[in-house]
Amino acid sequence: MSKELRLHFAKHVELTEQEFAFCQSFFQTKRVRKHTLLLQEGEVCKYFLFVASGCLRAYAMDRKGEEHIVHFAFESWWITDDSSFWTGAPAIYFIEALEDSELLMIDAPGMETLLQKCPKLERHFRILLTNHAIALDRRIAASLSLSAEENYLQLLKVYPQLAQRVSLKHISSYLGITPESLSRIRKRLAKRPQKS
Repeated sequence: MSKELRLHFAKHVELTEQEFAFCQSFFQTKRVRKHTLLLQEGEVCKYFLFVASGCLRAYAMDRKGEEHIVHFAFESWWITDDSSFWTGAPAIYFIEALEDSELLMIDAPGMETLLQKCPKLERHFRILLTNHAIALDRRIAASLSLSAEENYLQLLKVYPQLAQRVSLKHISSYLGITPESLSRIRKRLAKRPQKS
């Protein structure tokens, strides 16, 4: 799994062998089975999770018990409850494995030390957080201005493997529509002539 983390860091920064060995020392490895709940609403989120393999989701639960997925994390993505992880406040999200997954986990004190001692990673995580903020802005704008079908097509551009790896129920939850509506959208799209 260290190979996946090394490749991930290499997208934005170049680490020496010594720097990477130092970074790696802050991470714990965890293998989890499908449906494992890694965080519950109300707990304090202790870990920032890197997905070496598998798929996770973060979701909120409304008063009616309906789930609302806010984030998927596939290989080489990070996932956490940001407000809880960074402040120690109770989590507002649940985090669950949608597939058997291999994770690398770092706690908040470890992350603080890592960023102080390895400034290259400060830059790496700044780029990731900036990209995350941009993606979030685009998702909000899309949800306000695009149709459900357009949002679905946009989602497939961002997560091309989504339809093969995640249930329709979870995709519809992420889009904020019913599974029946998503099924109608998919049928309509399937009837369209394919572009050559």
